[in-house]
Amino acid sequence: MKNLLTWNFWFNLRPEPLIPTTQKIFIITLIAFAFIAFLIALFKKRASIYRGFYKSLYSFFFINTVIGLTLFFFNYEMIPFFSARFWLALWFLTMLVWLFFILKKLKKIPLTKEENKKEEEIKKYLP
Repeated sequence: MKNLLTWNFWFNLRPEPLIPTTQKIFIITLIAFAFIAFLIALFKKRASIYRGFYKSLYSFFFINTVIGLTLFFFNYEMIPFFSARFWLALWFLTMLVWLFFILKKLKKIPLTKEENKKEEEIKKYLP
């Protein structure tokens, strides 16, 4: 655990390969991301107020699956520089930022519902 907090662990350009347990967790996570992306692909086709949210969520899971597979390949083949651990940390941080913006979009949906309801009410009285 103390190794996680060293500069050498994160910025070593020729790191050790992932241990088998970590590889399995990585693969299971990528399979879960791909499965979630597939499920969301089914839902995003439906026309609703959540369509934009589903599109964003689908993009998040699909693109992160591709990035994760690429990082896993680089680590498995022990390619210098591209298998460095800081790429994993950078990937994780960008996922957090991306999720933050997706959740912001989700928070705006109730406001959009209210606006649509008001527009429906106004259109009811217009010829």
